[in-house]
Amino acid sequence: MPVKIFLPLLFFLLVTGAPPAAAADIYVYVDGNGVSHYTNVPAGSRYKPMRLGRLNTPRENTAGLPASANKQTASRNPARYDHHIREAALSHRIDPLLIKAIIHTESNFDPYAVSHRGAQGLMQLMPGTAKLMRVGNPFDPAENIRGGTRYFRQLLNSYEGDLALSLAAYNAGPGRVTKNGPLPGIRETREYVDRVIQRYRSYQQKSGASMSMTENINVHKLVTVN
Repeated sequence: MPVKIFLPLLFFLLVTGAPPAAAADIYVYVDGNGVSHYTNVPAGSRYKPMRLGRLNTPRENTAGLPASANKQTASRNPARYDHHIREAALSHRIDPLLIKAIIHTESNFDPYAVSHRGAQGLMQLMPGTAKLMRVGNPFDPAENIRGGTRYFRQLLNSYEGDLALSLAAYNAGPGRVTKNGPLPGIRETREYVDRVIQRYRSYQQKSGASMSMTENINVHKLVTVN
């Protein structure tokens, strides 16, 4: 997966016009999952100081962010998005638990996540995809989930319900995934597919749900993903 950069604090500084000196008070560390964490209150020596100028943040990414964005409340309570997930998933005939597993893998439930490739929000939509899915503000949880779920339904339809290939296309792009073919030989993509499916199964076990909740999914294909 691409490195996920969580930016609520940095966006606050950019939006509110904080003085350049404040940049010296920003610290960062990268965890074992490749996720970069930013703070102005470092908790231990793992955080290293950085300068705000090192961050190459597209201007348009800050437009929809509230100045009061708070990473702690945004990313530590996944259940707060359940109603948006259920609404979007059911409207597109997809198991809400599958969408939740995708969000978990894509952004770890941080609505302000921005990857180094420019993917944005909970479901990590690229700007072009967000535009096609009519997502005006990719940092709005409801809009992002609706757009991401709609896009994933289109992929499921394109790959005839093959979940593994649809997930691979969501991660690597449809141009790299052949219909009815094997998973692309991209390690990142194969690991992504594996993580999403494992989390999907875990959510199902906890809830007692079954894969039949998602219309037209090729369940047989799942057993080939290890």
